[in-house]
Amino acid sequence: MNILKTTILMALLSGLMVAIGGAINGSTGAMIMLVISLGMNFFSYWFSDSIVLKSYNAQEVSENDAPQLYNIVKNLAQKAELPMPKVYIIDSDVPNAFATGRNPDHAAVAVTTGIMRALDENEISGVLGHELAHVKHRDILTGTIAASMAGVISMVANIVQWGAILGTRSENDNGGIFGTLATIIVAPIAASLIQMAISRSREYDADKTGGELCGDPRYLASALEKIEYYAQRNTLENSSTSTAHMFIVNPLEGSTKMLKNLFSTHPATEDRILKLNEQAREMHLLN
Repeated sequence: MNILKTTILMALLSGLMVAIGGAINGSTGAMIMLVISLGMNFFSYWFSDSIVLKSYNAQEVSENDAPQLYNIVKNLAQKAELPMPKVYIIDSDVPNAFATGRNPDHAAVAVTTGIMRALDENEISGVLGHELAHVKHRDILTGTIAASMAGVISMVANIVQWGAILGTRSENDNGGIFGTLATIIVAPIAASLIQMAISRSREYDADKTGGELCGDPRYLASALEKIEYYAQRNTLENSSTSTAHMFIVNPLEGSTKMLKNLFSTHPATEDRILKLNEQAREMHLLN
């Protein structure tokens, strides 16, 4: 069901890009946006993982470099029947983690040094179980493509806005004033909402699978509570709206309090914790 939902949402996002192109320049504009959409899908498939890892200055580690972390990932990957992903560490005091890669055979997990200090081994296993669940469900590529498309839509809207302000668009342009207003105002909001829907629908599934992989959903619930505490007070270095959806907790949490529930890339952490505790009860781990 979630695969179908994600497919529909991705189709809506692609359709929105084509509609924007049509509003700006008729069939020619629609075709251009379609080509851009396909090109972005191709680029995201092959290069998104290396770009995001470099943007956070993540350093790959071996079993000798970080034996505890590496072995947690190794054991969870075996339990999930996944190939061993590459393991990276980000030098940051803010606890957080993410997974990336176009498929399970080319996956990587990254954690901050802060998460290794703030969480115990069980909690780290819960976090990494969540991230490997994203790998297993093949969520990462979908989220990356959605974020890229939403970014392009916002960029085009800004260009059209400045064109309208500076008077570079003629009255004969396709779409007229209504097309311009829709592109400037409606399109970026719609793109953001679609991206959020894709991201949120996947977080609950990853939490559930992560709770199963680590053996006790309460490990992940406890980890989320701690990470949320730090996220409310600190922003992860180099974090941006284009990559926020990748992290287990939104790294921009402390700076996005207005309209938080509407535009957040993640469900409310308290809701995630409630679901994990309910899962623990279903597994007879709680009375």
